[in-house]
Amino acid sequence: MTTWVRVRAPVRVLDAGGWTDTWFAGHGAVCHLAVDPGVEISARRHEATGWGPIGTVDLHVPAFGDRYRFALDQPPGRHPLVEAALRHWAFPGFRGAVTVASSVPPGSGLGTSASVLVALIAALRALAGDTLDPEVVARAAHDVETVDLGLQSGVQDQIAAAHGGSNLLTIDPYPEVKVHPLGLTTATWDALATRIVTVYLGSPHRSSALHETVIAHLQDSRTETLLAPLRTAARLAASALVAGRLDAYGEAMTANTAAQAALHPALVSPLAQVVLDVAKRHGADGGKVNGAGGDGGTVTIVGPDDPGDLVKALGSIPGLTVLPLRPAPEGARIIDQG
Repeated sequence: MTTWVRVRAPVRVLDAGGWTDTWFAGHGAVCHLAVDPGVEISARRHEATGWGPIGTVDLHVPAFGDRYRFALDQPPGRHPLVEAALRHWAFPGFRGAVTVASSVPPGSGLGTSASVLVALIAALRALAGDTLDPEVVARAAHDVETVDLGLQSGVQDQIAAAHGGSNLLTIDPYPEVKVHPLGLTTATWDALATRIVTVYLGSPHRSSALHETVIAHLQDSRTETLLAPLRTAARLAASALVAGRLDAYGEAMTANTAAQAALHPALVSPLAQVVLDVAKRHGADGGKVNGAGGDGGTVTIVGPDDPGDLVKALGSIPGLTVLPLRPAPEGARIIDQG
């Protein structure tokens, strides 16, 4: 019987079509790229009664400097997503320890929360002796956010974490989704590994109020007019990747960012625009504000064949950090267990 397990899951960038994978869009299309390193979950079950009572979890979240023990039937709400997933998916009689580690800064707009949930649920299923089914794990992670906690969440982040790779998703109607893996050539994967540059803007993504404003704005007669360019950008991005055309891929991302700004100008922050302008001057083919947009978070650039000068220029801007992310053909997977 498995007593401990480590699971890794990627995060995602360049999510063309984001905003259309939501309940208020109704239907949509998203093309995203999974990247590593993302998140890692370590989970261990304790059999010894001296460790603590059944239904007790020791939770360690190093990124927040937080460690505490709690009863599953009385979660304290310090990390609601993780506590909800543990309460829902820990098997009967579970007691143990869980560590949540992330290689990207909190609030990066890279779907990190969804990746944590996917990896955690996969780890708990492995401890219970179940198999890791990407579709089941992705849906379970989405349900934790939307059903257990009543939060708003699109469907794409969980799928990127569970499946990995690059996918075109078609959502119709929400939350039903079909996953179309793009099956990229080795040459395209290699080019993406060289040319994709992701920049952290120096502060967490914080724009809940702005997003509520956008959602309210989208529930009128102009919804389709505003969302249609995002769906188009997703399909153009997928076609470009399948054809190995990173120039066209970058152009699709630029079109998507313009469509984001049309939803609300503040979704593309002034600093994000600086990054995009610097990238353009250094020969990039395009780029996108990751996630829903707003202040903070990250921007990913489809850079030139040799992005060295671009990376140097971006790294010289105070407060910015170039993240060491690479395309991840694999989704959530067990990397060690015993």
